[in-house]
Amino acid sequence: MSHKPLQPLAKTLIKAVIALEMVGVFGVYALFFKMKDSQDFRGTMNRRFPSILEVYYQSNEWAGIYGIRERDREAWASKQD
Repeated sequence: MSHKPLQPLAKTLIKAVIALEMVGVFGVYALFFKMKDSQDFRGTMNRRFPSILEVYYQSNEWAGIYGIRERDREAWASKQD
């Protein structure tokens, strides 16, 4: 059996995988900046996907940006009162 008929299929699959990875990277990038800009959105993420919000907090702390978690907790506690 010849390998030539499989080459177009392989190229198509590789292009699809690369496109899917790019969509994922841009999606994560957009999610990060949405969380960076909106405390209300971080509150929504806290209720729905707390593990993703934890990754956001940790990535900021690793970058040397501290206090976001504490400010969010204070703001959310004052809204509940």
